[in-house]
Amino acid sequence: MTDSPAPDTRDVAVLREELARLREEAHHLRAQVRTRPLISHAQGILTERYRLPDAESAFALLRLASQHHNVKLRVLAEAVTRAPRPEGRTGPWLPRPAHEPPPLESIGVDTPDEVDRGRVLREVLSQTLAVTGAGMGNVQIADPAVAELRIVQHTGLDAQFIKHFAVVGAGTTSCAQAAEGGELTTVHDVATHPVFSERDRRAILLAGSRACHSVPLLDEDGMCRGVVSAHLEHPTKDLHPAQVAALGAVGHEVGRWLGWQERGLIREALEHLHVLGRQGSGNA
Repeated sequence: MTDSPAPDTRDVAVLREELARLREEAHHLRAQVRTRPLISHAQGILTERYRLPDAESAFALLRLASQHHNVKLRVLAEAVTRAPRPEGRTGPWLPRPAHEPPPLESIGVDTPDEVDRGRVLREVLSQTLAVTGAGMGNVQIADPAVAELRIVQHTGLDAQFIKHFAVVGAGTTSCAQAAEGGELTTVHDVATHPVFSERDRRAILLAGSRACHSVPLLDEDGMCRGVVSAHLEHPTKDLHPAQVAALGAVGHEVGRWLGWQERGLIREALEHLHVLGRQGSGNA
């Protein structure tokens, strides 16, 4: 009886690439399955509340408010289903919030209510690189509903890295582990760490990163709003406790600020939707 020939290494690589692609496709399909009923529920609420002619009209209002305020359609639909019913048609939907924006002292921002998200994320990336002594890094924003992280800021990383890790699913990288565990995650050596698939490992090594520290940005409820990662050119050791404490302070401050800002954007989008709905029903 003869032994079966060993599989060609190129065939194995192709199979792994296809498996990674299928996993990503399945992840997005599961996200769509979770999202569609939520949007349909919001359409039904708006159609009834503003006496709209059909669900398509409600969807159009959702899309307009979503795009105008840069709030994900799914997030806005969820807010519609959770927010209390407006008390009347002439006033605002929700009362104005009384709480002030959380401080951003760790990244040197004195007026957190007057800055945009881009500046805050650039500052947290800069501060993280300074604390860790790294020259490369990126910031990702979390979408907990679909368990994804999306790169929104980066420095020192090549275009191929940014394309490869533009969207990261659950449990596939150190940043995903930091988001899920809610604590600093360190990869001492990318070449040997078991968290990475070979495809991901190759993309990181080709970018010149051999180690990384990933810091979750946690709000006051412990929800991960994003992750900032510092990439180093050589294998590394654990951070000093003072560095861990500094990164933790940065992560909590920025996470709380991101939560505050998102709630503000959602509130504005709901008010805009309320105006559009009244206009659509002829009761503006």
